Amino acid sequence: MKPLEKPTARVLVMKREPIQREEELVLARRYVLLGIIVRILDHDIRVLHSSEAKLPKLYETMLLGLQDRVLLELAAHRKQLRSKGIEMVEEKRSEDGLEAQYICRGYRHRFILLWGYIRSESEQLLRTYCR
Repeated sequence: MKPLEKPTARVLVMKREPIQREEELVLARRYVLLGIIVRILDHDIRVLHSSEAKLPKLYETMLLGLQDRVLLELAAHRKQLRSKGIEMVEEKRSEDGLEAQYICRGYRHRFILLWGYIRSESEQLLRTYCR
């Protein structure tokens, strides 16, 4: 006869989906940044109309071309957000920066972009579009 063996316990390790993934935060951040860039370009186009530039039509055409590229990327990001179930809820401007809130997997998340960061990232992104 065999001695009685203790039953071994089986531990089920369930992997939980993280509340927020890095790629989702990057996507939401980029979406907000692109929206700001569209507003910057709108502003600059309006200012160009009231300026006494020597070649206003040329500059306006260049800015409108940049704006079209940004709008295309913004639409692609909006589609990605929708496919991942991310909903942008609110954007608040403050003296220090911009706070954005979004919902992902039923949880509300927020991030803050400082104005210095927004300025440098906007310039860098617009430079890449100009190449």
